[in-house]
Amino acid sequence: MDRDLVALGGFVLMFALMLLRVPIGVAMGATGVLGFGLLAGTGPALNLFANVPLSVVTDYDLAVIPMFILMGAFAANSGMSRELFESGRMWFGHRRGGLAYASIAACGGFAAVNGSSVATAATMTQVALPEMRKAGYAPGFSAGLVAAGGTLGIMIPPSVIFVLYGIMTDTDITQLFAAGVVPGLLGVLFYFALVQFMAWRNPASVPVGERHGWGARLRSSVGLWPVALLFMMVLGGIYGGWFTVQEGAGMGAIGTLLIGLARRRLNWKLIRASLIDALRISSSIMMIVVGAYLFGYFLTITQFTQNAVDFLVHLPIGAYGVLAVVLVGYFLLGAVMDELAMILLTVPIVFPAMVELGFDPVWFGVITVMAVTFGMITPPVGINVFVINSIARDIPLGKIYRGIAPFVAVDIVRLVVLCIFPVLSLWLPHHLA
Repeated sequence: MDRDLVALGGFVLMFALMLLRVPIGVAMGATGVLGFGLLAGTGPALNLFANVPLSVVTDYDLAVIPMFILMGAFAANSGMSRELFESGRMWFGHRRGGLAYASIAACGGFAAVNGSSVATAATMTQVALPEMRKAGYAPGFSAGLVAAGGTLGIMIPPSVIFVLYGIMTDTDITQLFAAGVVPGLLGVLFYFALVQFMAWRNPASVPVGERHGWGARLRSSVGLWPVALLFMMVLGGIYGGWFTVQEGAGMGAIGTLLIGLARRRLNWKLIRASLIDALRISSSIMMIVVGAYLFGYFLTITQFTQNAVDFLVHLPIGAYGVLAVVLVGYFLLGAVMDELAMILLTVPIVFPAMVELGFDPVWFGVITVMAVTFGMITPPVGINVFVINSIARDIPLGKIYRGIAPFVAVDIVRLVVLCIFPVLSLWLPHHLA
């Protein structure tokens, strides 16, 4: 049996199942087990199906994922996102587009204690979107800003996507976290610049808000200490060598819980809701991880991965030409897959080729993570868009996508800048090493 044809048939079956709305993890896992059984027999395929889920859920390295998700759930339910937005509104509200600045800053700040793009978008939709609409911002622009701001959640550390990339490629996760800081802050600055440009081009689209006194500004800033404390405790502890990434995630979850209790922002009902949210999100992620591992074993036995690496390395278009092909592939995959599935499916194929072509593993991690974010805000999937639409049902999907378009253009510019100047990603990791 021609293994290349079997691999091709596997991809066709997997995407067909996805088009039929079968969950991505199930589609990858079912295809992987079926393909493995065709080539290796029913017995080995059933053994694979029995062992892989157990090895995934008991993997100590992957324990960081539910801990960071729980940290974000506690932070959201204790009102930290609202405090971030309110502080931004006090400081920037009197400027034209001030609430847009406040929303972007709040997205970036919440990303520092959350690590999930979808959670950031969902939370800020409830906090910032109503205030912007009340102030007279266009609904499509407001929703587009929140959707784009949500993508900062997987760039600014801690980031679940960086964790998965690090585990899959054996790249230092602390180095990846450090590498995401400058590109994440650059994203905030680029979004600020876009709002400033829109204020210059069409002032009516970004209204001026209320001016607040210095006393109100300083009082609002006092409420930011929990976010700053958690950020310094988790990342400072990791980089200071006090605990590992996994221990840091656990400390972050416990610290967020204790801060919420001490400030009387969390009660048993909210704690229970946070645990349920974290369990639901973590379970869906683990399902995708299990499916990707099963599909990966299938690709390995077909030798598709090795052949794909050899094909990419020997393309006569140079290293950056191959990088461009890979990035275009990510943009296309973003139309049918979410960011987790893209990372888990593609990194084992493209990472060895990128390293062989001379690219830095940490830098390529930043580029990969940013590339997969496009699929979260572009049609037809755009999971952030669907999350916002499910909360603000009166804003049509088409209007949200039109509002996102300027932010996508800015993100493309940022991606090109990061490709041209790798030092923007690598400077901080090298200085912290």
